[in-house]
Amino acid sequence: MARDERGVTPQSEDFSAWYNELVAKAQLVDRGPAKGTMVIRPYGYRLWELLQGELDRRIKDTGHENAYFPLLIPESYLRREAEHVEGFSPELAVVTHAGGKELEEPLIVRPTSETVIGEMMAKWISSHRDLPLLLNQWANVVRWELRPRMFLRTTEFLWQEGHTAHADEDDAMRETMLALDLYTQVARDIAAIPVVPGEKTAGERFAGALRTFTIEGMMRDGKALQAGTSHYMGTNFARAFDISYTSGAGRQELCHTTSWGMSTRMIGGVIMTHGDDKGLVLPPRLAPYQVVVVPIGRGEQGERTLAAARGLTGRLREAGIRAHVDDRDQLSPGFRFNDWELRGVPIRLELGPRDLDGGCALMVKRLGDDGKQPIALDAAATLLPGVLDDFQEFLLRRATEFRDAHTRRADDWNSFTEAVATGWALALHCGGPGCEDEIKAKTAATPRCVPLDAEPESGTCLSCNAPSAYGKRVIFGRAY
Repeated sequence: MARDERGVTPQSEDFSAWYNELVAKAQLVDRGPAKGTMVIRPYGYRLWELLQGELDRRIKDTGHENAYFPLLIPESYLRREAEHVEGFSPELAVVTHAGGKELEEPLIVRPTSETVIGEMMAKWISSHRDLPLLLNQWANVVRWELRPRMFLRTTEFLWQEGHTAHADEDDAMRETMLALDLYTQVARDIAAIPVVPGEKTAGERFAGALRTFTIEGMMRDGKALQAGTSHYMGTNFARAFDISYTSGAGRQELCHTTSWGMSTRMIGGVIMTHGDDKGLVLPPRLAPYQVVVVPIGRGEQGERTLAAARGLTGRLREAGIRAHVDDRDQLSPGFRFNDWELRGVPIRLELGPRDLDGGCALMVKRLGDDGKQPIALDAAATLLPGVLDDFQEFLLRRATEFRDAHTRRADDWNSFTEAVATGWALALHCGGPGCEDEIKAKTAATPRCVPLDAEPESGTCLSCNAPSAYGKRVIFGRAY
């Protein structure tokens, strides 16, 4: 299929190529100089800022406080929780020399901060009055990645990681589920991704956790994306780092801890949930520019439409709309239209001399069959917030319908393999890691989660015929 230099490979032809081309051509990222790293360009970073702002507000509203912990962690800290270090060992980046000398103890570039935060919690907590301790950190982490893909798997990425300590399991589990609910809200309400919250199977748990919960989204190639996780750590880290408190009865007790995180991988999820062959499709609540005004005309007419476009943009901004004027008059209107379609702007307003004479602009939505619709210039600031809200709801509904159409119940091996070839399978499962490994070897599918809202159901494992372990069907799918 012929394409101009701004076009991208169609999704149906090669979804991976479509994605790799799009993140570069839409000016979201560039490749960093070190293997597996990315440079997040201003347009891409604004997406992250908007997502970060929404999540940060919710985190603070629930009583958590932001802090910052060191990037470099002594190797001995990780080794104090054996399962944790074993889970991360293949991904660790280690500093052995600094200041021209070999270090007495190697330093780990943080892959996650449970250990260093656990060390601090042990210092800060002494009494039950110090609990719960609710911390959050916005930071970068490093996990050595052999097969990098921008936003989805890179050696260095940005995220938030919540770390909390509690007096007992019940309080820690309430925190674990609170974090999962925050992620679900942000994914659905802001990113318009209809994620499924659920619990990970034993073989998919976070290293060192007793229980791991996740939100899973379906991308437009039918694959799953783990978009956020929340972990109940029990007393594993409290025991390793002596995070303890004196109870009201005067007894020394171990704290129960949690950790939870959402990263720049969510930006990849937005791209792959909503994008099409023309490029990005951005939910209005995450779009750097919700409305772009494109003035049309040359000479005096061009100056007149540009002045009107700037006035309109000012009124839209006063109404709380992120609006932008494309004043690149050296480029043709057609190029500019295509450029903003590629970059996913929800609404484009075209303003030419005749439109201006008629007191209107032509409104074009990024998706939909409405075509170009006139919108009165003096009413645009009042009408467009509603149009943007409708577009946001449309994207969530569209993604939900796609997910549901590509999710099938599977009661035998043939129906299972057919389902995971194009989407998700709902199947009964024994919960055994060995059985999961066999399923993955045969189909590339893994258990994504046991949905929290799934109906109770018993039976035998689709693969090995052992009794099902969860009393519900498990989502299986190929994943990023």
